[in-house]
Amino acid sequence: MDNIFKTLPDTLEEELAETLLQHANVRIEKIVSKGHTSPETGWYDQEEHEWVVVLQGAGTILFRDGRKVALEKGDFIDIAPHAQHKVLWTDPTDMTIWLAVFYSPR
Repeated sequence: MDNIFKTLPDTLEEELAETLLQHANVRIEKIVSKGHTSPETGWYDQEEHEWVVVLQGAGTILFRDGRKVALEKGDFIDIAPHAQHKVLWTDPTDMTIWLAVFYSPR
């Protein structure tokens, strides 16, 4: 057994991504941000689905089509494959903890 909140860093100069579980069709990651955003150029464009929930903090995801989705503690979203997106904003005063589940149809 482990605890998702146990291994949080004291300081966070760079966004932290840690794989918690990996299996043939699924990968679960803990992502920790504190004011971090995606690079100005480029978009995430993934082969698999990404279901993500905010466990703590807040963030905003920008989709290439211009849609913005603000997420707070408890909010989740399922991002379709090749839905180009990036993290536009995360709370600079508190750690934002995301749980991301990447999955592929069988």
